[in-house]
Amino acid sequence: MISYQPFWEQLKKSSESTYTLIKNHRISSSTIQKLRKNQPLTTTTVNDLCRILHCRVEDIMEYVPSEEDQPL
Repeated sequence: MISYQPFWEQLKKSSESTYTLIKNHRISSSTIQKLRKNQPLTTTTVNDLCRILHCRVEDIMEYVPSEEDQPL
């Protein structure tokens, strides 16, 4: 499972907020909801978030093994 908990920690450290992401950077409110629910994001969105927050991918998301992962 992908967790976006690092994103929320990174957001707290920054001068941005969910409001500024939506209003100033045109990140959709549905993307914010996906982050809250650990739902899939496109790599383009991850790239945009890294650019806005001046951070690396691992500062946005992490892989956490889960029983809910689909079998390979």
